[in-house]
Amino acid sequence: MAASGKLSTCHLPPLPTIREIIKLLRLQAAKQLSQNFLLDLRLTDKIVRKAGNLTNAYVYEVGPGPGGITRSILNADVAELLVVEKDTRFIPGLQMLSDAAPGKLRIVHGDVLTFKVEKAFSESLKRPWEDDPPNVHIIGKLPFSVSTPLIIKWLENISCRDGPFVYGRTQMTLTFQKEVAERLAANTGSKQRSRLSVMAQYLCNVRHIFTIPGQAFVPKPEVDVGVVHFTPLIQPKIEQPFKLVEKVVQNVFQFRRKYCHRGLRMLFPEAQRLESTGRLLELADIDPTLRPRQLSISHFKSLCDVYRKMCDEDPQLFAYNFREELKRRKSKNEEKEEDDAENYRL
Repeated sequence: MAASGKLSTCHLPPLPTIREIIKLLRLQAAKQLSQNFLLDLRLTDKIVRKAGNLTNAYVYEVGPGPGGITRSILNADVAELLVVEKDTRFIPGLQMLSDAAPGKLRIVHGDVLTFKVEKAFSESLKRPWEDDPPNVHIIGKLPFSVSTPLIIKWLENISCRDGPFVYGRTQMTLTFQKEVAERLAANTGSKQRSRLSVMAQYLCNVRHIFTIPGQAFVPKPEVDVGVVHFTPLIQPKIEQPFKLVEKVVQNVFQFRRKYCHRGLRMLFPEAQRLESTGRLLELADIDPTLRPRQLSISHFKSLCDVYRKMCDEDPQLFAYNFREELKRRKSKNEEKEEDDAENYRL
């Protein structure tokens, strides 16, 4: 029988271990879904402790799987735990936990990418953005396949103060591949600095709090796993629309080994590329020979602010996508080659 860590005076009754539940329900991790089970309850307890004081909190857990972290959350004496699980194979094991903690655990069979958590908890939990974070937490051991798109989605929610952040500055404690965790928390100048670093850090205080070795999981993944804690900032470090910031940051980092002006050029149509890039860099006061990883959040703020003014001057600029221009050019070249071939045959 399993004994959970000492997170509170409230404990679940004796239950089969996670390993026993996996065997009982004949559960196997789906490789195509990048599933791995964390069986060591000392580690799941540690994840929950790092989320902060959860006494009487309302917790949204994503990707509970067989329920390891779920147990640790319930043992933290929460008011309510909502779990959203896409894989129906895990529902019976979670239902066992729900029966052991009457009124505490709510199970939803659904997809975290589309689930409307903003309607899940009471309106009374909402706090003004400027106040301390609400008593609502997001915790999850994310499948690697959805971790990056999901955090980008939630970062956009933070920017718009919707989704899980209608309650206020909801804190998140999530797992990622160690490399992704390091990127999220990477400082300016570090080799791990990336698009994710800037997008997360302009909106949140981001901390890579500890690493879980791969051998703690079944089956063992090829990489270690990092646990990252996010607290949304009261004031974002870049006060521009999320999509605009994302476009500037993506363009800069698409040529991460080149000078930053190389990626910034792609923000502009070919006919005005050289002149507009020079103007952007001059007005933002950015050294064009800096590498993307050398650009601070302050640098990106200047770039986004100037780019926004340029978009206001030319309303069609923001819609410009250099990849679409490349496709059109390639299509025209192919048509010309076909015409030339036809003329040759004639």
